[in-house]
Amino acid sequence: MKNKKLRRYALWVLTPLLSAALIIFFLPRQKTFKYDFDKGKPWRYEQLTADWDFAVEKSDQELREERAQAASAVTPYYRYDDKAYDAARDSLQKQYTRAFSTLMPRNLYRKLGENLATAYQHGILSSTDQLRLAADSTAAINVIKGTSSVLTPVSELYTVQQAYELVMQTDTSSYGTYVLQSCNLNDYIRPNLVFDEEKTTLARADAADEVALTRGIILSGQKIIDTGDIVDEQAYQTLVSYRKAWTNRNTLTGSENILLGQTLLVAILLAVFISYLAIYRRDYIVRPNVIIFLATQLVIFPVISSLVSAKYIMMVPFVMAPVMVRVFLDSRTATMLHVVVVLISSLFLPEPYLFILLQLAAGIIANYSLTELTERSQLFRTALIALAVYLIVWIGYELAAGNDLSRLNYLMPLDFLVNAILLLFTYPLLYLFEKLFHFTSNVTLVELSNINNKLLRKLSEEAPGTFNHSMQMANLAAAAANEIDANSQLVRTGALYHDIGKLKNPAFFTENQAGVNPHDRLSCEQSAQIIIQHVADGLKLADKYHLPDAIRQFIATHHGTSKAKYFYVSYCNEHPGEDVDESLFSYPGPNPSTLETALLMMADAVEAASRSLKEYTEESISTLVDRIIDGQVADGCFASCPITFLDIQRVKAVFKEKLRTMYHTRISYPELNAPAKAEEPIALPAEEQEQEEEPLS
Repeated sequence: MKNKKLRRYALWVLTPLLSAALIIFFLPRQKTFKYDFDKGKPWRYEQLTADWDFAVEKSDQELREERAQAASAVTPYYRYDDKAYDAARDSLQKQYTRAFSTLMPRNLYRKLGENLATAYQHGILSSTDQLRLAADSTAAINVIKGTSSVLTPVSELYTVQQAYELVMQTDTSSYGTYVLQSCNLNDYIRPNLVFDEEKTTLARADAADEVALTRGIILSGQKIIDTGDIVDEQAYQTLVSYRKAWTNRNTLTGSENILLGQTLLVAILLAVFISYLAIYRRDYIVRPNVIIFLATQLVIFPVISSLVSAKYIMMVPFVMAPVMVRVFLDSRTATMLHVVVVLISSLFLPEPYLFILLQLAAGIIANYSLTELTERSQLFRTALIALAVYLIVWIGYELAAGNDLSRLNYLMPLDFLVNAILLLFTYPLLYLFEKLFHFTSNVTLVELSNINNKLLRKLSEEAPGTFNHSMQMANLAAAAANEIDANSQLVRTGALYHDIGKLKNPAFFTENQAGVNPHDRLSCEQSAQIIIQHVADGLKLADKYHLPDAIRQFIATHHGTSKAKYFYVSYCNEHPGEDVDESLFSYPGPNPSTLETALLMMADAVEAASRSLKEYTEESISTLVDRIIDGQVADGCFASCPITFLDIQRVKAVFKEKLRTMYHTRISYPELNAPAKAEEPIALPAEEQEQEEEPLS
């Protein structure tokens, strides 16, 4: 017992601490720019003016284009090779001395050398360089000679082909062109301008770096953009620049203070919710599965808020949290949890006011619209209600802010629609949470109450009397539950299954007997044990058919720790003056701990006892109900459940009314007086003859 209490206290302490730690971990540690915008979409906030002077930066694309343009405007550099001409001249001279002197006159040789020198002096480009310059439309190049460079028009330069043609223009009228052609002049013409890639790259980089990063200045107080204006390229870049300037002015300094503030806010909000549970729902605090379930709902949506961009936050179905809590627990707890979840999630947003207004309105209204989830159509209706509330509140907010409807951001309704669609996924998630936290939803209860399911069909076939008794119990207990605001669907389903343990020995229970009573051959102790055993047998069947814990409670508690009185009294009468081992005649219990199990215990005892009444008058029924339920109260059967004396009085009234209806006395039909004189009987139609022969019931 001590270890159990320690585990419970640890759960109460660690669960809130862990929840707070997870939420605070995902909270941003810096101030967030509160405006969200997209290029080509309308500005959905109020008019924005500059709080200080800031420069409008150029976009990355704009900078790339301007830098590329500046780089392409740089004149390329070519290094002049002084030794190229010397090498060509010396080679030509040697070849002339060795082979050409007999073919080429001296004056022709001299003229050829002069033309070759002219080509080399102007500069000779390779074919590759010439094509590159032509492709880039380069009109001039920087020719580096020594430590200086000279801007030289490309038109004054020679290619290898042009240099060859220049040399071949030597006057050969007296000798013929075959003389020059035989000299293989191509061997002496080589490019002497070499592209200096390193120097050109550096020059282009310098030119690109000199491009201005900004396009202008926005002065303090100047309008940046107005509500409804389309965020075009220029406005977008202005807003990006403003956001960057804002971020630079609000750096991470003081992050310790931010963390402290976040911790205080989260702690206060969680403390508010815990205080609500401690004051109004102490029954939840003692249930570990409920505590963990509520902590999960408190954490999961704030964490999602931290992972989703602010512009998509309205797509997140926050209404799902109160709907789930409403289905498994109650509406007040669902509303309180929703308020705390929305307030915590708003800490992740730069502009939380509209978010809080929308989520609180939609969540509270949707929560109370879902009185009882038993069909999928109810969740669909709740999603439509949430969608309608989102739209109405959003339009009202914009109108109250003085915004023109024609200039609103009409993408917002699309976010609301996605939100409503995602809310429909609550239905499959209910099954997951139901199994994970051992809850029982009304959807499951409705499915279990279908009398065509395997176990109930087996009960109706093998123990028809018990089945009929269970059906009567379901109606009786459900009516009482409605009277005192208990869960009628739960008590109805529990009533259908409370006696399934009688399937093992159906003939030992009077409602299933047909003239033969097997107890006549048994002792009182044996009979009592067989009767009592139906509780344990019922729990075994519940395990076999995987019935939820909520239904198992009805099986275990519908007799509580009371006695099998018929056999107990019979034994006492047969053994007067002897000590009786009461444990042989007592049910294992426990006694009811909820309103619903208490109602079933009352209904079971009253319905069973009512069958023994000799006459069903208003007085006899009223006396029976008072005697049975007052006896249970006196025995302490309801000491562990939250039922009041006022509830008990109202339940008694319902039982009395229902039993009078169930066992109403049929009226006697009058007989037709004999005629004054004998007359020929009138022939009646066949249907009326049958009605006269069979009295109405």
